Amino acid sequence: MEPTSVPPASVTPSWDAFPQQTLEPVDIAVLVLYFLFVLAVGLWSMWKTQRSTVKGYFLAGGQMAWWPVGASLFASNVGSGHFIGLAGSGAASGIAATAYEWNGMFCVLVLAWLFLPIYIASGVTTMPEYLRKRFGGKRIQVFLAILYLFIYIFTKISVDMYAGALFIQQALHWDLYIAVAGLLAITAIYTVSGGLAAVIYTDALQTLIMLIGAVTLMVFSFIEVGGLEGLQTKYFNAIPSTHKENSSCGLPRDDAFHIFRDPVHSDLPWPGVLVGMTIPSLWYWCTDQVIVQRSLAAKNLSHAKGGSLMTSYLKILPLFMMVMPGMISRVLFPDLVACADPENCQKICGNPSGCSDIAYPKLVLELLPVGLRGLMMSVMIAALMSSLTSIFNSASTIFTMDLWKHFRPRCSEWELMIVGRVFVLLLTVISILWIPLVQAGQGGQLFIYIQSISSYLQPPVAVVFILGCFWRRANEKGAFWGLVVGLLLGVVRLVLDFIFPEPRCGEADARPGVVKYMHYLYFSMVLAAVSTLTVLLVSVATAPPAPEMVRLRPKGARS
Repeated sequence: MEPTSVPPASVTPSWDAFPQQTLEPVDIAVLVLYFLFVLAVGLWSMWKTQRSTVKGYFLAGGQMAWWPVGASLFASNVGSGHFIGLAGSGAASGIAATAYEWNGMFCVLVLAWLFLPIYIASGVTTMPEYLRKRFGGKRIQVFLAILYLFIYIFTKISVDMYAGALFIQQALHWDLYIAVAGLLAITAIYTVSGGLAAVIYTDALQTLIMLIGAVTLMVFSFIEVGGLEGLQTKYFNAIPSTHKENSSCGLPRDDAFHIFRDPVHSDLPWPGVLVGMTIPSLWYWCTDQVIVQRSLAAKNLSHAKGGSLMTSYLKILPLFMMVMPGMISRVLFPDLVACADPENCQKICGNPSGCSDIAYPKLVLELLPVGLRGLMMSVMIAALMSSLTSIFNSASTIFTMDLWKHFRPRCSEWELMIVGRVFVLLLTVISILWIPLVQAGQGGQLFIYIQSISSYLQPPVAVVFILGCFWRRANEKGAFWGLVVGLLLGVVRLVLDFIFPEPRCGEADARPGVVKYMHYLYFSMVLAAVSTLTVLLVSVATAPPAPEMVRLRPKGARS
C-alpha cells in the first residue's frame, strides 16, 4: 500500500491537501461490537464481585488472581497518552523515550518484592493512609491526598483525554471537546457503578485488544518501510518539503537511534536517564495509588508478584509497538508529522508547536485496511478507557478515604460510596478545563509534557516513601518538611516552565538559566537530594518516632 502522496516543495502543505481516510461502516461495526463486549465484561464483573462495602468497591474484595492484576497494571500504565505520546516522541526525536518504559520494567519488580510486603502488613487502602500510619498525625495524609489529585489531573486524566480525543478527531473529524465528552460518558458508566473489580476485569480485556491491534499495526508498518534496516536508512531523510536551507528546523536528530545521549546538549541526557528518571519512576510504580491499588487487590503476595512479573515482560513491547511505528509515520508522512513551521502546523493539526502527536493516528488511518482500522480505533479507546477508569477509581478512593473521611470521621459506608462516585464526575470537569494547556505543552510532544511535570512534583514524595519504609529514624516532622521544601522548589520550576515555554525552532532562547541549562531530569535529581537532606536533618534534630509506628514494617526490613 502506497503512503499518501507528498505535495511538491513549492506548495504549502495544508491538511486539506492530503486525502483523509475515515472509518467505514465495517469499522463502525467493529467498534460497536467492541463496546458491547466491554460492557458485557463490565456487567459480569459487577455481578460476580461484592460492591456494597468499601473494600469490595475500592479493592475488589482482595480476591484478584495474578493475570488480571498484571493486565490491569499494564493497561493502567499504557493509556492513549502512551500510544500518542510515545509515537510522537519517536517521530520527533527517535527511540530515547523508550528509556522510560524499560526503567518501569525494573521499578514494578521493586514494588512487588520490597514495598508491597510493607503495605500489606500495614493493612492500608491508600498511600496517604500508609504515611499517616507510619508517621502519625494527619497533615501528611491530607497534604499528600491533595497532591495526588493535583498530579492525576495535570499528568494523567487530561493528557489521556486529550490523546484519545485527538485520535477520534483525526478519525471522525469531530470537535475535540465533543470527542472528550463522548469518551467520558462511556467510561463513567462502569467505573462509577462497578468499582475496582469492574475496572480490573475490563482492563484485562483491554490489554488483550491493545496487544493484538498494536502488534498488527507494527507488522503493517515495518512491511511498508522495509523492516528495521529500511527504517534506519529512511528516517534520516524524513524531512518536510517546506524545509528551509541553512535551518535545522524539521531535521531528524543525529542521535535518533541512541538511548544514551550527550549529557549536556541532548534532549534526554544519559545521567538524567539513569538517575533522574528512576526517581519519578519509583514514585509511579511503588507509591502511586493507581498502581499499588491493583496490587493490593491481589489474593495474596504471590499473586501480586506474579502480576508484577507479567507487567515487567509486557513493558519490553512499547519500543516496537509505539516508538518505532511513530518513527515510521514520520518516514511515510514527513510533511505532516515532521512539520516545523508554526503556520503550517496550525493548519495541519491545530497546534503551532508541532504535529508529531498525530503520528500514530495518521499511521492507523492511512496504512490499515477497512475493518482493521475499526480494530485499532478500539485499541486506542481501550487504552484511553483502561487508564481513565483506573485513575478515576484511584482518585475517588483517595478523596473519599483520605479527605472526606478526615473531615467526616463518623460517616457511613453508604455515604463514602456516594461521595466516591460523585467525585469522579467533578474530576472530569476539572480535567477538561486543563486540556488547552496540555495541547500547548512542551513543543507538541505529549510524552515529554507528562515526564517534565512528573520530574517536578514526584521526587519529594518518592523520597519520603523510601525513607519511611526503610529508615526507622525518619519521623513525621522530617517527612513533612521534606515534602514541603521539595514541592515548593518543584512548583517554582513548574511555574517557570509555563511562564517561559521552550522556544520554537529558530527562535532565540530567552529563558532564565535555571530553565535553559538545567534539564528536567537533572532537576529531578536536585529535588530528590534536597528532599532527602531535609528529611535526614529534621528527623535527626527532633524526637524519634514512636515504636508502634515502626512496627508496621514486615520482618527483614532494614534499620
